[in-house]
Amino acid sequence: MCKDPIALETLAGWWLGELPASEAERVEAHFFACAHCAGRAEWLAALSEGVRVALRSGAFGMAVSAPFVEEMKRAGLRLREYRNDPGGRLNCTMAADDDAVVSRLRAPLAGVKRLDMVQRVEVPGAPALEIRLDDVPFDPASGEVLLVLPPAALKKMPAHTASMRLFAVGGQEARLLGEYTFSHTPS
Repeated sequence: MCKDPIALETLAGWWLGELPASEAERVEAHFFACAHCAGRAEWLAALSEGVRVALRSGAFGMAVSAPFVEEMKRAGLRLREYRNDPGGRLNCTMAADDDAVVSRLRAPLAGVKRLDMVQRVEVPGAPALEIRLDDVPFDPASGEVLLVLPPAALKKMPAHTASMRLFAVGGQEARLLGEYTFSHTPS
């Protein structure tokens, strides 16, 4: 066991290449001297690979960071990106050769501590489906929430409308930051 283990946040920052060079060097030196933390780095690598495989297979969607999207691009994934502003409505699609769709929801995130999202999907002739996601990961400085939608499911979906509402949550109150609508047409 390590007497001074590397914090998971620092480990993730190292893995994503987000640490300053001096901090990254300190973390790497620690790995060479500490089997416990080196094992945690191996675990993170395996987890990361598992997420990549699941994402490539289209098994799920998720909120991601901008560095994660850049890593997807460096890995050679073909991404289709849509940027939407509060109150915006976009036409969108996903081609057969796309690996993923990234929805960039611009929002006033400065000062927001917790973000919740309500997604509503309406397919003509079927009941609407509404899903609430609490405590969605986001970077307040970026001014946007990045979502990777489940590609396998999206490729099979008929024409539909999806709307997302973002809420800044503080205590018992939620403040609407924006509603974003996407009109999806299969390719």
